[in-house]
Formats: sequence, structure tokens, C-alpha cells
Amino acid sequence: MVSLSTWFRYIAHKLEYSVSLSWKSYKRGQITDKEVGNAVWKNLFQGKLTYMHWNKGEEMAPTIGAQGGTLLVRKLPATDPTRVFVGDVVVLKDPQNSDNYIVRRLAAIEGYEMVSKDEKDEPFVLEKDQCWVLADNENLKPKEVNDSRTFGPVSMTDIAGRVIYSLRTAVDHGPVQNSHFSMRKDLPVLEVELDVDEMAKNHKA
Repeated sequence: MVSLSTWFRYIAHKLEYSVSLSWKSYKRGQITDKEVGNAVWKNLFQGKLTYMHWNKGEEMAPTIGAQGGTLLVRKLPATDPTRVFVGDVVVLKDPQNSDNYIVRRLAAIEGYEMVSKDEKDEPFVLEKDQCWVLADNENLKPKEVNDSRTFGPVSMTDIAGRVIYSLRTAVDHGPVQNSHFSMRKDLPVLEVELDVDEMAKNHKA
């Protein structure tokens, strides 16, 4: 049973997302100023703040099973440093294949100085809207994983959402360990929209 306070927090998150989505549509010229209000209400009462994503590969084990996992991903109103934080597991466009999406952990954001273990590499600072993403699996060598050690910094705008729940098997599932800020923000969304049975039904393993 979801508490009333959780519902209020959930609706506040949904309103923020609806306003952001409608404003983006207006800025792109997809809707007129008169249609903004209707778009806000439509987005507020229709659809969810999450979607399911299937991920395969060993790169994010043990967070996501090596055989793959069904993930619950939270849609974000914007992907800037006030909404996505270091430590978050995110879905982002694959920099080496824009048709694909990969799951990695956010390791650094704009302003961070990056220093390589290889003394031949010069230190550098991540520029505005740049981020550095890494795989969780420490048993794999850097060359074996497709992360920023291979393709370098990526744009924050390539982030599609934050992973908030992982189903590895029907009996092995749970919330994803993200930054403290994100886990607190995502809790009402998780409580309202999580449907483990639905995730298990869509699980491919």
C-alpha cells in the first residue's frame, strides 16, 4: 500500500517531467503556446515515469546479471548535474553505435579532473555537459569493456534515463545502488510504478 505522502511526491515528480516535456516540445515548435497547458495535463495523466530495458553482457555484473537483466529505467526531465549524479547507473546512447543503448555507471561529470594510471596520458578536465562512464565489472580488463576508457567522455544529453531496479532472474532482483540523492528522489517512483511480475513476464533470460 503506497502512502499518501509518497503519492504526493510521485505526482510532483510527474508534474515536473510533464512540464519539462511540454516545454521542450514548445521550444522545438512541435506545439503552440496555446497547446502547452493541454500537453502538460496530457503528459501528467497518461504514461509512466519509467520504462523497461533489456541489458545483456558482463560489463555491469554483479549489478546486472552476466546473462543479462530486465531493468526498470526512470525517465528524467533533463540530464544535467542537478538531476543525474556521480554513482548513478544510467542508460545512454552507445557512442560507437548510436542505434544501440548501453548501461554504465556515471563516474565523473563536468569540472572533474581525469588522471590516467598511464603516465604517458596527460590529465584533463571534463568540459561542460561532459561525463565519464564506467562498467561495474572489475574482473574485466579496460580493453574488454565498452566504457569511457575506450571511447572517452560522452555528452550528458546522451543519457536516456537512470536504472532504478534490476531483475536478474525471477527470484533474484532488487533496487539498483545509485547515488544517495537519486535513490531518495526515485523512491516514490519506484514504490508507485514497480511491477516485478510484469518485469518477470518480459524477462528474456
